[in-house]
Amino acid sequence: MTVTAPPGSRRASAWPLLIAVAALAGCTAAGIGALSLAAALTATGLPNPGPVTTIGLPFVRAAGEIAAVIAVGSFLTAAFLVPPQENGVLDADGYRALRVGTVAAGTWAVCAALLIPLTISDVSGQPFTAHLNPANLWSLAGIINISAAWRWTALLAAVLTLASLPVLRWSWTPLLVAGSLVTLIPLGLTGHSSAGGSHDLATNSLLIHLVAGALWAGGLLALLTHVMRGGGHADLAARRFSTIAVWCFGAMAVSGVVNALVRVRPSDLLSSDYGRLVLVKFVALCLLGVVGWRQRRVGVAALHADPSSRGQLIRLALIEAAVFGLTFGVAVGLGRTPPPPLPIGVPSITDVKIGYDFDGPPTPMRVLFDWRFDLIFGSAAIVFAALYLAGVRRLRRRGDAWPTGRTVSWLLGCTTLLFVSSSGMGRYMPAMFSMHMAAHMTLSMLVPILLVLGGPVGLALRALPPAGRGEPPGMREWILAALHSKISHFLTNPVVATALFVAGFYGLYLGGLFDVAVGSHIGHVVMNVHFLLSGYLFYWVVIGVDPTPRPIPPLAKVAVVFASLPLHAFFAIVLMSMEKVLGENFYRSLHLSWHTDLMGDQRLGGGMAWAAGEIPLVVVMIALLVQWTRSDQRTARRLDRAADRDDDADLAAYNAMLAELARRDTSGQR
Repeated sequence: MTVTAPPGSRRASAWPLLIAVAALAGCTAAGIGALSLAAALTATGLPNPGPVTTIGLPFVRAAGEIAAVIAVGSFLTAAFLVPPQENGVLDADGYRALRVGTVAAGTWAVCAALLIPLTISDVSGQPFTAHLNPANLWSLAGIINISAAWRWTALLAAVLTLASLPVLRWSWTPLLVAGSLVTLIPLGLTGHSSAGGSHDLATNSLLIHLVAGALWAGGLLALLTHVMRGGGHADLAARRFSTIAVWCFGAMAVSGVVNALVRVRPSDLLSSDYGRLVLVKFVALCLLGVVGWRQRRVGVAALHADPSSRGQLIRLALIEAAVFGLTFGVAVGLGRTPPPPLPIGVPSITDVKIGYDFDGPPTPMRVLFDWRFDLIFGSAAIVFAALYLAGVRRLRRRGDAWPTGRTVSWLLGCTTLLFVSSSGMGRYMPAMFSMHMAAHMTLSMLVPILLVLGGPVGLALRALPPAGRGEPPGMREWILAALHSKISHFLTNPVVATALFVAGFYGLYLGGLFDVAVGSHIGHVVMNVHFLLSGYLFYWVVIGVDPTPRPIPPLAKVAVVFASLPLHAFFAIVLMSMEKVLGENFYRSLHLSWHTDLMGDQRLGGGMAWAAGEIPLVVVMIALLVQWTRSDQRTARRLDRAADRDDDADLAAYNAMLAELARRDTSGQR
């Protein structure tokens, strides 16, 4: 199937536009960097590294970020906005978007590589040319956190570029979208948000801000490229992107406000350069919202009424693209502008290392009521609950039933996730091994059990509308493709699922990884994600109500559960008998007067790991018994219905066989 341009449309190259947006962002960032140079040098006390660094660093970073979002939007277009051919191979429009994404990802890798010596020059105050020796460059990049982040970004972007080259089928494009978003993570872990008080809130909000901004800006530039080239299905692509943009605008607004409140007081908005740039960025976000709303009401509506009427959408999208270029430039300039000092005096050790202080040792009241909302996992719990309820509501509106027990189980899982991540348990988790282990056991054993019993995949497949013929695959098709993929078939192997679930215990705590991750905020985020995903995969295979790509009989499920018990129990015993304190250097560096018995706290955590294995076992065995009983009942009902249809033909044949055997026995006796 070959897509042709609609009659009356004209094909135009979008590369000059994309380059112009990147240049606009770079020039804006470089201009702000030059204006704030004196204040930055005064704040750091470093000498001027020269114009190549002071102008080149912000320009390259802003232009590189535009390249990064173009990669995100282009891969998103190939995956979600234009249809593939019937055999799953990308159509012409999808292939063009894919190749734009490949070039953009390669550009992002080059910019990130250039930012390594530029950052070293900026931090050291030495000229850029003094740090071009590859051997010295690599060693220095590992010492400076920001340059190390750029090294990771360059590596990830280069891998993404190479991975996208051989792709021709639609099924791989969702992975490219995820990979392009991953390249932004090192960017979110550097700058003002990664240091100082409340850096947990600042880092989480910045990560959300970056992902939402990349999807919005990248999707807009990719849509504009698609429309200017005269690509097909522009109406559907515009409507789908409009929905994505609405969600991204909300996420950017909330996360941007949270991030700004952490770094600047309202009174500093007009009295400091940093505050004024925050206001400029806020005004730009509001302008983007207005233009996006106008685009949805006018441009998308006009395109829906007449697929050949693309002028209005292009004009509004050009304005939005220009504002995005300015916004990205301001954001980079904001990152190079020293924030105003907050009137908190000398920050405490825990405030610097964790992001907040503690009122004292954990007590039942503090664990229950001393909350600190987690922007990533707390928000995920709320969003998951809302989406699930929306799916149940859609089913009931069209007259379909959904088991109440599944809804209750899912909501309990979301509530537990919210409590673990945002209550006193989540607050004390980074500072105490016992609280960390309590959270670990809950996130890996209790929350996944409740979530898999909610059957979210089945609900999504019933609630989400299927894509029409000739339309791009939607979320329902994404879910089906994931379920039938070779990766899912491999991961749902009971041996693999059990190994991933159990190996996390041994590899993290006995393999030395915990000592590396315990002092890092992103380390705790990664650990929590692993606990949730590995636990969900294991319990999905064992007791999940959603069908798996590799179904196993009930007896095999019981065997998997009992096979994992000794491994879990042995881990708890090893943990309680260890003589080495895990994370000792970090825990002692906090200097908490009420937390000095680190070995006792670790043994308490081991006891929690031992006890935590019993409760999930009971829940799992009850769930398996109920599922087994219901399976037998369904089999009995199916046999009864079959018997009603054929007047008990099987039973009559069986009785006839018995009668024939009896007749033969009687004849033989005679």
